[in-house]
Amino acid sequence: FISTVCNFMSHEKCLKNVKIPCSCIAPSLVRVPVAHCFGPPGHYKRKFCTVCRKSLESPAFRCEVCELHVHTDCILFACSDCRQCHQDGHLDHDTYHHHWREGNLSSSARCEVCKKTCGSSEVLSGMRCEWCGIMAHAACYVIVTPECTFGRLRNMILPPSCVQLFSRNFSKLHCFRISENLQTESDEDDDVDGSTLGSAKDIQISTDSSKQTLKIFDGNDAVKRNQFRLISVPRIAKNEEVVEAALRAYYINDDQQEYELQTFTQQVLLSDDVINRNDAAEDSNLGSVFRESVPEAWIIRAKPKDEEVIRIYPAWLKVGMAYVSLRVNKDSTVQTVIKEVLPLLGRQTECLQNFKLVEVLMGSKQVQRMVLDNQELILNRFKDIRKTSIRQMNQTRFYIVENSKSIVQVNLFVGGLPPQLSPEEYTNILKEELAIKTNVVSVSHVYQAQGAVVLQISCFSEAERIYMLVKDTVINDKPLNAVVIPEVMASKIPQNCCPLLVFVNPKSGGLKGRDLLYSFRKLLNPHQVFELTNGGPLPGFHTFSKVPSFRVLVCGGDGTVGWVLGALEEIRHKLVCSEPSVAILPLGTGNDLGRVLRWGAGYSGEDPYSVLVSVDEADDVLMDRWTILLDAEEPAEGAENGIAEPEPPKIVQMNNYCGLGIDAELSLDFHHAREEEPGKFNSRFHNKGVYVKVGLQKISHTRNLHKDIKLQVDQHEVELPSIEGLIFINIPSWGSGADLWGSESDNRFEKPRIDDGLLEVVGVTGVVHMGQVQGGFRSGIRIAQGSYFRVTLLKPIPVQVDGEPWIQAPGQIIISAAGPKVHMLKKSKQKQKK
Repeated sequence: FISTVCNFMSHEKCLKNVKIPCSCIAPSLVRVPVAHCFGPPGHYKRKFCTVCRKSLESPAFRCEVCELHVHTDCILFACSDCRQCHQDGHLDHDTYHHHWREGNLSSSARCEVCKKTCGSSEVLSGMRCEWCGIMAHAACYVIVTPECTFGRLRNMILPPSCVQLFSRNFSKLHCFRISENLQTESDEDDDVDGSTLGSAKDIQISTDSSKQTLKIFDGNDAVKRNQFRLISVPRIAKNEEVVEAALRAYYINDDQQEYELQTFTQQVLLSDDVINRNDAAEDSNLGSVFRESVPEAWIIRAKPKDEEVIRIYPAWLKVGMAYVSLRVNKDSTVQTVIKEVLPLLGRQTECLQNFKLVEVLMGSKQVQRMVLDNQELILNRFKDIRKTSIRQMNQTRFYIVENSKSIVQVNLFVGGLPPQLSPEEYTNILKEELAIKTNVVSVSHVYQAQGAVVLQISCFSEAERIYMLVKDTVINDKPLNAVVIPEVMASKIPQNCCPLLVFVNPKSGGLKGRDLLYSFRKLLNPHQVFELTNGGPLPGFHTFSKVPSFRVLVCGGDGTVGWVLGALEEIRHKLVCSEPSVAILPLGTGNDLGRVLRWGAGYSGEDPYSVLVSVDEADDVLMDRWTILLDAEEPAEGAENGIAEPEPPKIVQMNNYCGLGIDAELSLDFHHAREEEPGKFNSRFHNKGVYVKVGLQKISHTRNLHKDIKLQVDQHEVELPSIEGLIFINIPSWGSGADLWGSESDNRFEKPRIDDGLLEVVGVTGVVHMGQVQGGFRSGIRIAQGSYFRVTLLKPIPVQVDGEPWIQAPGQIIISAAGPKVHMLKKSKQKQKK
């Protein structure tokens, strides 16, 4: 048997066991309506559409928060059953049930109940909970206990009941801070054409002379947008057959006797809108010759009724899908409905004025709520919705809601402002640039060092206006950025829960960051995943500032790790958990810190789930950080740009290493090459090739760096051998995993560790020597070990700190230990044996 609505197939002997609801009744099974978050359309191999169960060949949409995949022309029929990742003040639940999503499992997936395989790459099959990840057959999942405990990752997931976000006007992409690609801009327009093309694709205009193809619209809205579905019916078809085919095309499960078809022309005369009136008029005068090739257009309408049974959902019932059915007639108003419903819900003693009736349209992209006027006639309201679209009628529900003073509070993080101003000055800048209304907007937090503020806004339209305006505002040549921030209610976080704050740099390391963002949003709560290109690390740390204990995972190269650690250092005093441990998922080119902490040389597509498990099992280690003060004494005479006045002293933080001379010079050349043609630098292998090429050009250099610098270690002068590069190392890995210090023991020095409070100083004699170190044939020349260094530069010399190179003018460089050691996470060993 095959379902004529959603293409579900079953053996005759299996029919009695079918537990899967058809797409046409999916809207009635939603517990809490939550809209999906669709990114730009893409190509997804071996995935199936949730609505029509066919495979996705052409570009299709997927939800960025749950596993929903859907064709462009099926998107209107998907209902809002995304997972609820935060409380929004509408229907908040404290107990969490499994959030089942059907299909698109790997073919090796195993059922939790009967332990047999339940995934398939041929059809949409098997169920999976989108929080805890357990999988089961459609026939078995009914037995699983409904409460969800969030599975293996429960200690790292930020529980949805602890997150609050009032997000009425903001698109889902903004709420989850998902950066929109350029393609998304045109998304709305594509949608209109997509739905006509897509449905036309399924039913080719039949050449078979016994069949005819009809265009069906489901209401005035579809006519305006020219969105129709095509159906194919026998030429000599009864009216009922056509109506039934039309209802099926729109995924509607009602009795066809309640509907009728109107021809398009007849409709135009009835309707007030001027919709291609001229075309329609000419159309009706055409001879029957053309009628054969052009599909006829019809509109499906609901017949008017004098009485009806409606369902009213009580918004305060926490669990279960309970609703109350009520018979209404043409005199019933919203008020009489409320009056009749309250006794059925055991609330008869309460005053009618405390309740309101809310109409909720559960569209796949947006859940729209509208409070109905007390005097409005219910049947008229039904008639209006059906006239607009009978599909929308199928996705509309009525909730009875208590009138409570709803508090609106949107938190908006605004960065890119000039640093080091007072709160009053920031408020004045915002008044001038954004014309903020101070009665509804207040500045709740100020981050002076970073030039950022957090605004609390108590009006949706004002929040939306500011958000849109900030994107186009530039102050002192710096564009501002705005991020919608959820509020984490720290008091509700369970005792043993230590949520993971994830930062991903989508630009580093061969652009693998995009896929990781998507995977981590799926595996965790999307509110704990932050994109670093969207406002940097500060919005993430601010969101977690009240969380009593949390850990951090940084996905990016060594530069990204340094950026996050630097931000953590600056904001540490404002965090309740002031020393979170930091794990690394290496995405860049060098990844020396990642290697030392056993996270590997670079991410090569391991399963993101197992990455999270190893973060959960990782060990806490301490690591030194160092402060480098660069003070150019006299102006750089030989510099090409001819600056006359001395540069102000500059302070940088260092985690891994700091190089002077040849090492920094190569890095600088690579940097310039990358800035000229960034498009080429999207693979690690190519990046390393450029390093080699740049190195070969430098082989014939003379060795006289030791004449241009002086080194003082812990107040003692140190004589330098004949070298071309001087390198200070904090971790036992340099230049993509080479051991520069060497492993043989030496009585003069201690064995290096990352938390011993000492830096090692090593010399290299040139490019060839560096190459030999990289190849593992030699180590560097050991020069010193200490905790306080002063280097005097006698002429301009290239310097690099953690891979960021520049030319430093003559003067002093002082390196000393920075503040407290940072807590890092080191991957534990047992994993590797397996």
